[in-house]
Amino acid sequence: MRDSPGGPAPVAWPGRRTVLTLALGVGVGLPLARLGGAQDSSARGARPQPNDRFVLAAGERKGRLITLADLPSGGAPLTAYPKDATSGVVRDDSRLNQILLVRLDPRALDRDTSARAVDGIVAYSAVCTHTGCDAWDWQPASSTVKCPCHFSEFDLKASARVLNGPASRRLPALPVKVADGLPVVAGAFIGRPGFESGGG
Repeated sequence: MRDSPGGPAPVAWPGRRTVLTLALGVGVGLPLARLGGAQDSSARGARPQPNDRFVLAAGERKGRLITLADLPSGGAPLTAYPKDATSGVVRDDSRLNQILLVRLDPRALDRDTSARAVDGIVAYSAVCTHTGCDAWDWQPASSTVKCPCHFSEFDLKASARVLNGPASRRLPALPVKVADGLPVVAGAFIGRPGFESGGG
């Protein structure tokens, strides 16, 4: 039956070529989207990389870039995640990427610690090497951190060596430098982040 003059226009169905082009686009696009998601997930789980920035790992300012002003000398350590400076991906897919960042008196650092520091700023894995706790009690007078789970104590002035057990291994250090007025990662972890039971 024909539409009367002034009635609705006939529906124009897409041609076979248009349908095939659309199907091909969707077929190619889905794997590419999955690949992009996989790459993002891979970047989020990767260990800190040179030139990564640091962002706050928790609290109301979570995800905000850490600046030099956020690290006053003798102030409490900040818990951070590395952030890829190019892609903007925060490497927060693994607890083992948590980092303690603190500024100490540069004159108090031992030689090895000083070689990995900048302006007294040092960085260490924030995961206790005993059983993997990641909360810390700051001891400003001694520049040490104590794990409240089992009371292991680490000297941040001296490569985070263990002062009191039960941890038997120091916190892995992360070299830092300053770029564009920000503390950034200067190299890979020195030591394996994680804890004795191997989880994380």
